[in-house]
Amino acid sequence: MSAFVVHDLKNLVAQLALVVKNAERHRDNPEFQRDMLETVEHAVGRMNQLMLQLRTGTSPMEKPRPVDLGLVIGRIIESKGPRQSIIDLDAEANVRVLAHEDRIERVIGHMVQNALEATEATGGHVRLRVYTENTCAVVAIADDGAGMTEEFIREQLFHPFQTTKPQGMGIGMYESMQYVNSIGGRIAVESSPDAGTRFDVYLQLAGSSLSGETRTREAA
Repeated sequence: MSAFVVHDLKNLVAQLALVVKNAERHRDNPEFQRDMLETVEHAVGRMNQLMLQLRTGTSPMEKPRPVDLGLVIGRIIESKGPRQSIIDLDAEANVRVLAHEDRIERVIGHMVQNALEATEATGGHVRLRVYTENTCAVVAIADDGAGMTEEFIREQLFHPFQTTKPQGMGIGMYESMQYVNSIGGRIAVESSPDAGTRFDVYLQLAGSSLSGETRTREAA
């Protein structure tokens, strides 16, 4: 649990550090001020959740409830501050899934953050799409960054403490897969070196169940 909490804190520190880095140059910009306050508010809320998690330990989670993906993704994009300008969003309205709001926000937020980091060197964009497919909601996160090899996807991507990031902990994708699987969903990934990466997160629509067809492509 300590490793997972530290991983989340590291991501929050990175967000706040980016705000501090840009504060001197943009502090008189009203739009930046608004983004800064939203980022800090999001970080405070997440830290409070982490403290609650530490206090409750491994208490059983509540049952999944209907969650509006539009609201979740809206908060994620807002938390990215100035970098939200490179995120292209195409989302169906009123898509509700069975999940835990804070957990699914962490999963999608982690993948969006990874995609943003992957495009830093290329100056590319992140494409975020939300749509329904049969009895599933699909959140697709794609980037045109460096990509990954088949070997890395198969042997490291979803394994704990495996990462290519110099400051990474290799927990985020493992935790994401474990959680999504626990609520009846799945994560699929397509990637190749120098061709970018796409993650598809399949989630159970509120009021329905995942069909057998959507379970055929399990992630490595």
